[in-house]
Amino acid sequence: MELKNLNQHIHNLISLTATEAPVISCYQSLVNRRLKDRNIFVERIRTLQHRLSGSEREDFDTALAQIQRYLDTELLPDAQGIAIFCRAGKEPFFLPMQFRVPLPNWIAVDNVPNIYHLIELKDTYHRYIVMIATEESVRILQVNLGSITAQMWNERPELRKRVGREWTKAHFQRYLKERKRKFLKESIALLDKLMVAGDYSHLILAGNTNVVSQIKNELPKHLMERVIDSVTASGSTPLKDVVESTLAAFVEAEEQESRAKVRDLLSQLRTGGLAVAGTGPSYRALCLGQVDVLVLHKDYQPGMVWLCNQCFNLDLDSVQPESCPECGSRTFRKVDIKEKMVSLAEEFDSTIEVVNQSDELVQLGSVGCLLSYRLFDDYI
Repeated sequence: MELKNLNQHIHNLISLTATEAPVISCYQSLVNRRLKDRNIFVERIRTLQHRLSGSEREDFDTALAQIQRYLDTELLPDAQGIAIFCRAGKEPFFLPMQFRVPLPNWIAVDNVPNIYHLIELKDTYHRYIVMIATEESVRILQVNLGSITAQMWNERPELRKRVGREWTKAHFQRYLKERKRKFLKESIALLDKLMVAGDYSHLILAGNTNVVSQIKNELPKHLMERVIDSVTASGSTPLKDVVESTLAAFVEAEEQESRAKVRDLLSQLRTGGLAVAGTGPSYRALCLGQVDVLVLHKDYQPGMVWLCNQCFNLDLDSVQPESCPECGSRTFRKVDIKEKMVSLAEEFDSTIEVVNQSDELVQLGSVGCLLSYRLFDDYI
Protein backbone atom coordinates (compact mmCIF):
# COMPACT_ATOMS: atom_id res chain seq x y z
CA MET A 1 0.00 0.00 0.00
CA GLU A 2 1.28 3.44 -0.91
CA LEU A 3 1.30 6.31 1.55
CA LYS A 4 -1.19 8.31 -0.52
CA ASN A 5 -3.68 5.41 -0.28
CA LEU A 6 -3.26 5.22 3.48
CA ASN A 7 -3.80 8.97 3.76
CA GLN A 8 -7.02 8.65 1.79
CA HIS A 9 -8.22 5.82 4.03
CA ILE A 10 -7.42 7.89 7.14
CA HIS A 11 -9.39 10.81 5.69
CA ASN A 12 -12.37 8.52 5.06
CA LEU A 13 -12.18 7.18 8.60
CA ILE A 14 -12.13 10.58 10.31
CA SER A 15 -15.00 11.71 8.04
CA LEU A 16 -17.19 8.75 8.98
CA THR A 17 -20.42 10.00 10.57
CA ALA A 18 -21.20 8.43 13.94
CA THR A 19 -24.34 6.31 14.28
CA GLU A 20 -25.88 4.28 17.10
CA ALA A 21 -24.04 1.18 15.89
CA PRO A 22 -20.53 0.70 17.33
CA VAL A 23 -17.40 0.73 15.16
CA ILE A 24 -14.88 -2.05 15.74
CA SER A 25 -11.29 -0.91 15.21
CA CYS A 26 -9.16 -4.05 14.99
CA TYR A 27 -5.37 -4.07 14.70
CA GLN A 28 -3.47 -7.37 14.67
CA SER A 29 -0.02 -8.77 13.91
CA LEU A 30 0.08 -11.66 11.43
CA VAL A 31 2.35 -14.60 10.70
CA ASN A 32 1.86 -17.15 7.92
CA ARG A 33 -1.65 -15.86 7.08
CA ARG A 34 -2.81 -16.25 10.69
CA LEU A 35 -3.22 -14.04 13.73
CA LYS A 36 0.05 -14.02 15.62
CA ASP A 37 -1.71 -14.06 19.02
CA ARG A 38 -5.15 -15.52 18.49
CA ASN A 39 -5.70 -16.21 22.20
CA ILE A 40 -5.26 -12.51 23.00
CA PHE A 41 -7.67 -11.65 20.17
CA VAL A 42 -10.34 -14.05 21.47
CA GLU A 43 -9.98 -12.86 25.07
CA ARG A 44 -10.30 -9.21 24.08
CA ILE A 45 -13.42 -9.96 22.03
CA ARG A 46 -15.02 -11.72 25.00
CA THR A 47 -14.27 -8.76 27.27
CA LEU A 48 -15.89 -6.34 24.83
CA GLN A 49 -18.93 -8.55 24.35
CA HIS A 50 -19.57 -8.64 28.10
CA ARG A 51 -19.64 -4.83 28.17
CA LEU A 52 -22.32 -4.54 25.49
CA SER A 53 -26.01 -5.37 25.51
CA GLY A 54 -29.16 -4.97 23.43
CA SER A 55 -28.82 -3.59 19.90
CA GLU A 56 -25.20 -2.59 20.50
CA ARG A 57 -24.30 -6.22 21.21
CA GLU A 58 -26.21 -7.39 18.12
CA ASP A 59 -24.47 -4.88 15.86
CA PHE A 60 -21.12 -5.74 17.42
CA ASP A 61 -21.60 -9.47 16.78
CA THR A 62 -22.67 -8.83 13.18
CA ALA A 63 -19.59 -6.68 12.52
CA LEU A 64 -17.36 -9.21 14.29
CA ALA A 65 -18.63 -12.00 12.05
CA GLN A 66 -17.66 -10.00 8.97
CA ILE A 67 -14.19 -9.38 10.40
CA GLN A 68 -13.78 -13.07 11.18
CA ARG A 69 -14.78 -14.12 7.65
CA TYR A 70 -12.17 -11.77 6.24
CA LEU A 71 -9.47 -13.08 8.59
CA ASP A 72 -10.32 -16.66 7.62
CA THR A 73 -10.19 -16.18 3.85
CA GLU A 74 -8.45 -12.99 2.71
CA LEU A 75 -5.08 -12.73 4.45
CA LEU A 76 -2.12 -12.24 2.09
CA PRO A 77 0.95 -14.51 2.37
CA ASP A 78 3.41 -11.66 3.03
CA ALA A 79 1.19 -9.55 5.31
CA GLN A 80 2.60 -8.95 8.80
CA GLY A 81 -0.06 -6.58 10.09
CA ILE A 82 -3.72 -5.85 9.48
CA ALA A 83 -6.13 -3.06 10.40
CA ILE A 84 -9.88 -3.62 9.98
CA PHE A 85 -12.65 -1.10 10.66
CA CYS A 86 -16.17 -2.47 10.64
CA ARG A 87 -19.65 -1.29 11.55
CA ALA A 88 -23.00 -3.02 11.13
CA GLY A 89 -26.43 -1.40 11.58
CA LYS A 90 -28.32 0.85 9.17
CA GLU A 91 -25.14 2.46 7.76
CA PRO A 92 -22.66 -0.42 7.51
CA PHE A 93 -18.97 0.25 6.93
CA PHE A 94 -16.07 -2.11 6.23
CA LEU A 95 -12.45 -1.19 5.54
CA PRO A 96 -9.59 -3.74 5.75
CA MET A 97 -5.92 -2.85 5.21
CA GLN A 98 -2.98 -5.26 5.14
CA PHE A 99 0.66 -4.23 5.63
CA ARG A 100 4.09 -5.81 5.33
CA VAL A 101 5.06 -4.49 8.75
CA PRO A 102 3.62 -5.59 12.12
CA LEU A 103 0.90 -3.76 14.03
CA PRO A 104 0.02 -3.95 17.73
CA ASN A 105 -2.65 -6.40 18.88
CA TRP A 106 -5.35 -3.94 19.83
CA ILE A 107 -9.15 -3.82 19.49
CA ALA A 108 -11.49 -1.00 20.45
CA VAL A 109 -15.19 -0.29 20.19
CA ASP A 110 -16.41 3.29 19.85
CA ASN A 111 -18.90 5.34 17.88
CA VAL A 112 -16.05 6.46 15.58
CA PRO A 113 -12.95 4.64 14.25
CA ASN A 114 -9.77 4.69 16.30
CA ILE A 115 -6.96 5.76 13.97
CA TYR A 116 -3.97 6.34 16.24
CA HIS A 117 -2.14 3.13 15.28
CA LEU A 118 -2.45 4.05 11.60
CA ILE A 119 -0.89 7.42 12.43
CA GLU A 120 1.93 5.70 14.30
CA LEU A 121 2.45 3.32 11.39
CA LYS A 122 2.60 6.21 8.94
CA ASP A 123 5.07 8.16 11.06
CA THR A 124 7.30 5.13 11.75
CA TYR A 125 7.60 3.65 8.26
CA HIS A 126 6.49 6.44 5.93
CA ARG A 127 8.32 6.07 2.57
CA TYR A 128 11.79 6.25 1.09
CA ILE A 129 13.98 5.31 -1.90
CA VAL A 130 16.53 2.48 -2.00
CA MET A 131 19.23 2.51 -4.68
CA ILE A 132 20.85 -0.93 -5.09
CA ALA A 133 24.07 -0.65 -7.10
CA THR A 134 26.40 -3.36 -8.42
CA GLU A 135 29.01 -3.41 -11.20
CA GLU A 136 26.40 -4.65 -13.69
CA SER A 137 23.15 -2.86 -12.79
CA VAL A 138 21.34 -0.34 -10.65
CA ARG A 139 17.88 -0.93 -9.17
CA ILE A 140 15.89 1.92 -7.66
CA LEU A 141 13.08 0.88 -5.31
CA GLN A 142 10.26 3.02 -3.99
CA VAL A 143 9.34 1.73 -0.52
CA ASN A 144 6.01 2.75 1.03
CA LEU A 145 5.04 1.54 4.53
CA GLY A 146 7.52 -1.33 4.30
CA SER A 147 6.40 -2.51 0.83
CA ILE A 148 8.08 -2.12 -2.55
CA THR A 149 5.56 -0.14 -4.58
CA ALA A 150 7.69 0.47 -7.70
CA GLN A 151 11.14 -0.29 -9.08
CA MET A 152 13.28 0.93 -11.95
CA TRP A 153 16.20 -0.85 -13.63
CA ASN A 154 19.25 0.59 -15.31
CA GLU A 155 21.53 -2.11 -16.70
CA ARG A 156 25.05 -1.48 -17.79
CA PRO A 157 25.60 -2.27 -21.50
CA GLU A 158 27.94 -5.14 -22.34
CA LEU A 159 31.46 -4.28 -23.42
CA ARG A 160 33.43 -6.23 -26.01
CA LYS A 161 37.11 -6.18 -25.22
CA ARG A 162 39.13 -4.70 -28.04
CA VAL A 163 42.56 -5.19 -26.56
CA GLY A 164 45.30 -6.04 -29.03
CA ARG A 165 45.41 -4.64 -32.55
CA GLU A 166 42.72 -1.98 -31.95
CA TRP A 167 43.50 -0.75 -28.41
CA THR A 168 46.26 -1.04 -25.89
CA LYS A 169 45.33 -2.49 -22.50
CA ALA A 170 45.79 0.94 -20.87
CA HIS A 171 43.52 2.52 -23.49
CA PHE A 172 40.82 -0.05 -22.81
CA GLN A 173 41.05 0.43 -19.03
CA ARG A 174 40.59 4.19 -19.45
CA TYR A 175 37.60 3.55 -21.71
CA LEU A 176 36.13 1.06 -19.23
CA LYS A 177 36.49 3.52 -16.35
CA GLU A 178 34.80 6.29 -18.35
CA ARG A 179 31.92 3.99 -19.36
CA LYS A 180 31.40 3.03 -15.71
CA ARG A 181 31.37 6.68 -14.64
CA LYS A 182 28.88 7.51 -17.40
CA PHE A 183 26.65 4.61 -16.30
CA LEU A 184 26.65 5.83 -12.70
CA LYS A 185 25.85 9.39 -13.79
CA GLU A 186 22.89 8.15 -15.86
CA SER A 187 21.64 6.12 -12.88
CA ILE A 188 21.98 9.11 -10.55
CA ALA A 189 20.08 11.31 -13.00
CA LEU A 190 17.25 8.75 -13.03
CA LEU A 191 17.32 8.63 -9.22
CA ASP A 192 17.12 12.43 -9.05
CA LYS A 193 14.06 12.53 -11.31
CA LEU A 194 12.26 9.86 -9.28
CA MET A 195 12.95 11.54 -5.94
CA VAL A 196 11.78 14.93 -7.21
CA ALA A 197 8.68 13.50 -8.92
CA GLY A 198 7.67 11.54 -5.82
CA ASP A 199 8.81 14.18 -3.31
CA TYR A 200 10.94 11.64 -1.44
CA SER A 201 13.14 13.07 1.32
CA HIS A 202 15.02 9.92 2.40
CA LEU A 203 17.49 7.81 0.42
CA ILE A 204 19.27 4.59 1.39
CA LEU A 205 22.14 3.19 -0.71
CA ALA A 206 22.72 -0.56 -0.96
CA GLY A 207 24.99 -2.89 -2.91
CA ASN A 208 28.66 -3.54 -3.53
CA THR A 209 30.78 -1.47 -1.13
CA ASN A 210 33.09 -0.10 -3.83
CA VAL A 211 30.24 0.86 -6.15
CA VAL A 212 28.29 2.51 -3.31
CA SER A 213 31.41 4.51 -2.46
CA GLN A 214 31.72 5.63 -6.08
CA ILE A 215 28.05 6.65 -6.14
CA LYS A 216 28.54 8.78 -3.01
CA ASN A 217 31.39 10.56 -4.77
CA GLU A 218 29.16 11.25 -7.78
CA LEU A 219 25.98 12.25 -5.93
CA PRO A 220 25.14 15.95 -6.11
CA LYS A 221 24.93 17.75 -2.77
CA HIS A 222 21.11 17.91 -2.67
CA LEU A 223 20.90 14.11 -3.00
CA MET A 224 23.76 13.37 -0.63
CA GLU A 225 21.93 15.35 2.04
CA ARG A 226 19.05 12.87 1.77
CA VAL A 227 21.19 9.75 2.30
CA ILE A 228 20.42 8.36 5.74
CA ASP A 229 22.37 5.08 5.54
CA SER A 230 24.06 2.52 3.29
CA VAL A 231 23.92 -1.29 3.52
CA THR A 232 25.86 -4.09 1.86
CA ALA A 233 24.04 -6.27 -0.68
CA SER A 234 24.95 -8.36 -3.71
CA GLY A 235 23.17 -8.53 -7.03
CA SER A 236 21.63 -11.87 -5.99
CA THR A 237 20.27 -10.66 -2.63
CA PRO A 238 16.44 -10.97 -2.70
CA LEU A 239 14.73 -7.59 -2.76
CA LYS A 240 12.69 -8.54 0.30
CA ASP A 241 15.89 -9.03 2.29
CA VAL A 242 17.30 -5.70 1.08
CA VAL A 243 14.16 -3.84 2.16
CA GLU A 244 14.18 -5.54 5.57
CA SER A 245 17.80 -4.52 6.09
CA THR A 246 16.99 -0.89 5.24
CA LEU A 247 13.84 -0.64 7.38
CA ALA A 248 15.74 -0.52 10.66
CA ALA A 249 17.91 2.32 9.36
CA PHE A 250 14.90 4.25 8.17
CA VAL A 251 13.00 3.78 11.45
CA GLU A 252 16.04 5.05 13.37
CA ALA A 253 16.30 8.08 11.07
CA GLU A 254 12.61 8.83 11.64
CA GLU A 255 13.10 8.59 15.40
CA GLN A 256 15.99 11.06 15.22
CA GLU A 257 13.78 13.48 13.29
CA SER A 258 11.04 13.10 15.89
CA ARG A 259 13.51 13.87 18.68
CA ALA A 260 14.62 16.93 16.73
CA LYS A 261 11.00 18.13 16.83
CA VAL A 262 11.06 17.70 20.62
CA ARG A 263 14.15 19.91 20.75
CA ASP A 264 12.35 22.49 18.61
CA LEU A 265 9.36 22.29 20.95
CA LEU A 266 11.54 22.83 24.04
CA SER A 267 13.34 25.74 22.43
CA GLN A 268 10.08 27.47 21.49
CA LEU A 269 8.61 26.93 24.96
CA ARG A 270 11.71 28.30 26.71
CA THR A 271 11.72 31.45 24.59
CA GLY A 272 7.98 32.07 24.61
CA GLY A 273 7.75 31.11 20.95
CA LEU A 274 5.14 29.31 18.89
CA ALA A 275 4.57 26.22 21.01
CA VAL A 276 2.32 24.76 23.70
CA ALA A 277 2.57 21.60 25.82
CA GLY A 278 0.19 19.40 27.76
CA THR A 279 -3.16 17.86 26.90
CA GLY A 280 -5.46 20.84 27.44
CA PRO A 281 -3.39 23.51 25.64
CA SER A 282 -2.54 21.12 22.80
CA TYR A 283 -6.18 20.18 22.30
CA ARG A 284 -7.29 23.82 22.21
CA ALA A 285 -4.56 24.73 19.71
CA LEU A 286 -5.69 21.83 17.50
CA CYS A 287 -9.32 22.99 17.68
CA LEU A 288 -8.24 26.46 16.53
CA GLY A 289 -6.29 25.04 13.59
CA GLN A 290 -3.04 26.61 14.82
CA VAL A 291 -0.90 23.47 14.92
CA ASP A 292 1.93 22.90 12.48
CA VAL A 293 3.33 19.80 14.23
CA LEU A 294 1.70 17.62 16.90
CA VAL A 295 4.37 15.81 18.94
CA LEU A 296 3.29 12.72 20.90
CA HIS A 297 5.22 10.34 23.11
CA LYS A 298 4.59 6.72 22.14
CA ASP A 299 3.40 5.98 25.69
CA TYR A 300 1.07 9.00 25.92
CA GLN A 301 -2.14 7.65 27.47
CA PRO A 302 -4.40 10.46 28.72
CA GLY A 303 -7.44 8.18 28.62
CA MET A 304 -11.07 9.27 28.43
CA VAL A 305 -12.04 12.86 29.23
CA TRP A 306 -15.27 14.88 29.36
CA LEU A 307 -16.15 16.97 26.32
CA CYS A 308 -18.91 19.58 26.33
CA ASN A 309 -21.49 18.79 23.64
CA GLN A 310 -22.25 22.51 23.18
CA CYS A 311 -18.88 24.28 22.86
CA PHE A 312 -16.48 21.27 22.88
CA ASN A 313 -14.64 22.53 25.94
CA LEU A 314 -12.42 19.87 27.52
CA ASP A 315 -12.57 18.81 31.17
CA LEU A 316 -9.72 16.55 32.29
CA ASP A 317 -11.30 15.58 35.64
CA SER A 318 -12.36 11.97 36.05
CA VAL A 319 -15.73 13.02 37.53
CA GLN A 320 -18.32 14.46 35.15
CA PRO A 321 -18.66 18.21 35.73
CA GLU A 322 -22.05 19.67 36.64
CA SER A 323 -21.81 22.40 34.01
CA CYS A 324 -19.38 23.69 31.40
CA PRO A 325 -17.35 26.68 32.68
CA GLU A 326 -17.27 28.13 29.16
CA CYS A 327 -20.90 27.96 28.03
CA GLY A 328 -22.86 26.64 31.02
CA SER A 329 -24.09 23.52 29.20
CA ARG A 330 -24.86 20.47 31.34
CA THR A 331 -24.46 17.87 28.58
CA PHE A 332 -21.14 16.07 28.20
CA ARG A 333 -19.76 12.97 26.55
CA LYS A 334 -16.65 10.94 27.22
CA VAL A 335 -14.06 10.84 24.45
CA ASP A 336 -10.64 9.27 23.92
CA ILE A 337 -8.72 12.54 23.84
CA LYS A 338 -5.63 11.11 22.10
CA GLU A 339 -7.83 9.84 19.26
CA LYS A 340 -9.59 13.19 19.12
CA MET A 341 -6.29 15.05 18.91
CA VAL A 342 -4.79 12.96 16.11
CA SER A 343 -8.08 13.20 14.18
CA LEU A 344 -8.00 16.99 14.48
CA ALA A 345 -4.37 17.05 13.37
CA GLU A 346 -5.22 14.97 10.29
CA GLU A 347 -8.26 17.13 9.57
CA PHE A 348 -6.12 20.29 9.54
CA ASP A 349 -3.19 18.60 7.69
CA SER A 350 -0.85 19.02 10.65
CA THR A 351 2.28 16.88 10.79
CA ILE A 352 2.21 14.24 13.53
CA GLU A 353 5.47 13.04 15.11
CA VAL A 354 5.44 10.02 17.42
CA VAL A 355 8.53 9.84 19.66
CA ASN A 356 9.60 6.51 21.12
CA GLN A 357 11.87 7.85 23.85
CA SER A 358 12.12 11.35 25.31
CA ASP A 359 12.27 12.14 29.02
CA GLU A 360 11.91 15.84 28.21
CA LEU A 361 8.62 15.27 26.39
CA VAL A 362 7.32 13.08 29.24
CA GLN A 363 8.03 15.92 31.68
CA LEU A 364 5.89 18.21 29.51
CA GLY A 365 2.94 15.83 29.74
CA SER A 366 3.97 13.61 26.79
CA VAL A 367 2.34 15.88 24.22
CA GLY A 368 3.00 19.27 22.69
CA CYS A 369 2.48 21.35 19.57
CA LEU A 370 4.59 23.56 17.36
CA LEU A 371 2.27 26.31 16.16
CA SER A 372 2.07 27.82 12.71
CA TYR A 373 0.77 31.08 14.14
CA ARG A 374 -0.68 32.43 17.39
CA LEU A 375 -4.23 33.67 17.84
CA PHE A 376 -6.28 34.32 20.94
CA ASP A 377 -3.38 33.88 23.37
CA ASP A 378 -5.78 33.75 26.29
CA TYR A 379 -7.05 30.38 25.02
CA ILE A 380 -3.64 28.75 25.10
